[in-house]
Amino acid sequence: MTRPDKKKRPPPFDGGQPIRSKWRPVAAKAGSTSTTAAVVVFAKAPIVGQVKTRLCPPLTPDEAASLHGSLVMDMLERSQAVKGCDLVLAGSPDKTHPFFKAMEARFKVKLWEQVGEDLGARMARTFHAGLGSTYRSLVIVGTDIPGITPQIVTQAFASLKEHDLVLGPTMDGGYYLIGLRKKAPELFQDIPWSTDQVCPLTEQKAKVLGLSMKKLPTLRDIDTIEDLQAITRGLNHPGTNLVSQRTKNVLLELSKRLKTRGQG
Repeated sequence: MTRPDKKKRPPPFDGGQPIRSKWRPVAAKAGSTSTTAAVVVFAKAPIVGQVKTRLCPPLTPDEAASLHGSLVMDMLERSQAVKGCDLVLAGSPDKTHPFFKAMEARFKVKLWEQVGEDLGARMARTFHAGLGSTYRSLVIVGTDIPGITPQIVTQAFASLKEHDLVLGPTMDGGYYLIGLRKKAPELFQDIPWSTDQVCPLTEQKAKVLGLSMKKLPTLRDIDTIEDLQAITRGLNHPGTNLVSQRTKNVLLELSKRLKTRGQG
C-alpha cells in the first residue's frame, strides 16, 4: 500500500504525546450553575493511535486523530447553540489533557472526568453525579455523529419533560444520545458495548424498569470506512449541513488521499 509523503501528512494534535493511564476518580460537580439541565459531550482526547482505530487502515493514525479532533469541536460548537442548559465536556482518559484544557478555554465549557471501567460504567457515573446535583435533566451525546444538530439536542430536553428516558439510535444498533431525568444505573449494566445490541437491549431494560421513553431520529455514526465514505458523499447534497467547514475540508482531503492510494 502506497503511503503519502510524511511532509504532506496533517500534523498530529497536541494530544499526540504519551499521557498517564491512571484515571483520577473525580466526581462531576455542577458548581454554582443557575440552570437545571446540562448537555454532556463524551469525548476521547485525539491521541494518535487511540481514536477511530477501526478506520486504520486505510487511514493513518494521524489522519484518524485529526478527524476525531475536528468532530469533537463540531459537537461542542453545535451544543453551544442549545439554549437553557449548561455545556459540559467529559474527557477520557484524563480531563487535564492539553486538548481538553484547550477546549475549556475556547468554548468556556465545564470539564468533567469520565470514571469507570467501560463506557456503561462511565455514563452511569456521569448521570449519578449530574442528577445528584442541581441538574434535573442530563443528556449525553457522542462526537462521531455528524447529523446531530442543536435542534435534535433541544428536542431531547423537551422530551425529558414528559419522558424518563430519551434515546437517539444509530444505524449500527448503538445510540448517539441518551438523556435521563432520574438515575437508572441498571440501564448501563450487562450491555455488550460496541455491538448492534446496545440500543435494543437498552430499550428492553427501560421497559422492565418501567421508564417512559422517547426515541429520536436514527443517525449514522462514523465507525467504519463505509460510514466515512457515506458521510463524505452526503456533503455534496444540496442544503446539507452535516459538519462544519473545517470538518468538511478534512473529509474531502481524506477522500482525495484514499483515492490516491487506490482505496477510495
